[in-house]
Amino acid sequence: MTDNKIFIDSNIWLYRLLYDTKSDPFLYKRKREIAINLTNSPNIIISTQVITETCSVLKRKANFSDTQIFQIIEEFEEQCYIICLTSREMKNACELRKKYNFSYWDSLIISCALVSSVDVIYSEDMQHGLVIEEKLTIINPFF
Repeated sequence: MTDNKIFIDSNIWLYRLLYDTKSDPFLYKRKREIAINLTNSPNIIISTQVITETCSVLKRKANFSDTQIFQIIEEFEEQCYIICLTSREMKNACELRKKYNFSYWDSLIISCALVSSVDVIYSEDMQHGLVIEEKLTIINPFF
């Protein structure tokens, strides 16, 4: 990994924090290793949306306790630079949605990444290789 700033979507964090017993064990192990390496990178940017999505899934799917969720939030605070959603990002998300036909939630992620001046968003759920606004590339690290 380089020292460039990167934005990591919640789906990548979940591979690090959860173990899905319903998935193909070999494939899941590979994805988890990639996610762990990626989430150990320096200069990670995330948004409050990434934190809330991740915590929501951990609570719902893995029955994480409030104490565990609190610890996860603290780990995000220690490891990442966190972008707080403002009306600026929300308005920009609306424009991105119109222009690129993303979901509103993906548009919020992209908006926060653009505000952060990152070059790359790592996400499993968006279009791999797409370049947004001629400056931000979406990469599916499992592709």
